[in-house]
Amino acid sequence: MFFLSMLTIVVGLIAVRARFISIKSGQMSIEYLKLMQGQDVPEMVTRTTRCFNNLFEVPVLFYVVCTLYIALGIESFVATVIAWLFAVFRLSQAFIHINCNSVRHRMVVFGLSVLCVLLLWVNLVVVKI
Repeated sequence: MFFLSMLTIVVGLIAVRARFISIKSGQMSIEYLKLMQGQDVPEMVTRTTRCFNNLFEVPVLFYVVCTLYIALGIESFVATVIAWLFAVFRLSQAFIHINCNSVRHRMVVFGLSVLCVLLLWVNLVVVKI
């Protein structure tokens, strides 16, 4: 969970940097940030913002299931491996999203990360039963 939290913070900082650079270069008005609408923004601002937002969607389910493992005192090697795979897939998705933004590659790693969360939940139920 720490790794994914740090990834979220780093992507957030990259998004802030992209905004500052765009405002400083005149590509975007600071007024845009009031409502996040009203003008076209540079692609990098959109990419980094959407990537940051993505890190608050499916990962919430990851945080919940990991917290349940901890709260219930469940130690599972399988869950640990799946959790690390999830983190790697999320890192890969963020890297792809911010850099080349290949939808095909992004979609594959997104799907794999969702599968990891599903497997974590199934494993939790199976281990707890």
